[in-house]
Amino acid sequence: MKTFKTRLAAVASGIALALASPALAQTEAATEATAPAVEASGHPALWKVADEDTTIYLFGTVHLLPDGVNWYSGDVKTALSTADELVTEIDMSPEAMAGMQSMVMKMAMLPEGTTLRSLMNEEQRATYEAGLARFGLPAAALDPFEPWMAALQLANIAYAKAGLTPDKGVELNLASKLKEGAGRDALETVEFQLGIFDTLPQDAQLEYLLETIDQFEEVGPMLQKVVEEWSVGDVAAVAELVNEPLEEEPVLADRLLYQRNSNWAKWIDKRLDRPGVVFMAVGAGHLAGTKSVQDALEAEGIEIVRVQ
Repeated sequence: MKTFKTRLAAVASGIALALASPALAQTEAATEATAPAVEASGHPALWKVADEDTTIYLFGTVHLLPDGVNWYSGDVKTALSTADELVTEIDMSPEAMAGMQSMVMKMAMLPEGTTLRSLMNEEQRATYEAGLARFGLPAAALDPFEPWMAALQLANIAYAKAGLTPDKGVELNLASKLKEGAGRDALETVEFQLGIFDTLPQDAQLEYLLETIDQFEEVGPMLQKVVEEWSVGDVAAVAELVNEPLEEEPVLADRLLYQRNSNWAKWIDKRLDRPGVVFMAVGAGHLAGTKSVQDALEAEGIEIVRVQ
């Protein structure tokens, strides 16, 4: 399950971009020199669904990127700049983001009188504290949080160390590319996405956390590899890196990918009843591999074509 947990951190990064804790921002691990910028004029994959009066573009995103990845070009640029509506997984408007931190922290906090380390046995605690010390964090740094939140916070530090940040990622830069007057919509709520992790059994959360510590140095480079394949539109490689390891855990793969892909296909089917041009941006893993959004659309009898 080690490979699975590392990929889970990457899948979760769409959620994690709202979770950065100011208390952790100045740690040694987060402030080390980052990796060199990637200089690439990429052509990430883009698909289209259309009927007589509606066009819906589907764009697979990477939520955290390094400097120098130019994804806003070619058909992606044309589609986004002409869209009447932007649709993302969660509401990424400035107003929504402003209130997100407090709500997320409320969901992720342990009950008063309980600490993260109190949930661990002696061996787990020793491994955990040694890992935090290695990253320049005090042992009590994440004590108020549930294990899944602690794992995402550590993943954020690993991404920052590798030069991967949300401010360069796709989602936080989409709105600036829209034409004046374009609308916005979201497929899910933050509560729903966080609930995928919050409802994991405690032992699974602790395993996720300890494996994130064990693979801390691998988390950033792994997502860098995803970025490299995504930026050139290699969907099969993205599926191999992100989706296939998730299949080692069928229940979570179903919750993280397959159910949501099916729900989104139904959303697209319903949205085709209204005219307009829609730019829909979701994590790249949802548009790759088996049981993808494309597969779900085909099951609904809806044709989808790749345009880039």
